[in-house]
Amino acid sequence: MDRKMANRKLIRLSQLKSKLATENLEEIDWVTFGVIVKKVTPQSTNNGRTFSIWRLNDLRDLNQCVSLFLFDDVHKEHWKTDQGTV
Repeated sequence: MDRKMANRKLIRLSQLKSKLATENLEEIDWVTFGVIVKKVTPQSTNNGRTFSIWRLNDLRDLNQCVSLFLFDDVHKEHWKTDQGTV
């Protein structure tokens, strides 16, 4: 893990909103980790594309969640991922 994280900045999901407001994250090599705390049943757009929505949390502040929308190949590959997965 140390090798994978070398030269990268860890930003907790619960810090993401404040970091987006104060830092230019496009210029930083950063990573985050989250737990799937809620999954919405797959849905379809008006044009028939199926997608999933996951609510992610870092388990530090359960009121601070990030919604992740999965479309196309990402949806097809990961929609069955279990709630509670990191």
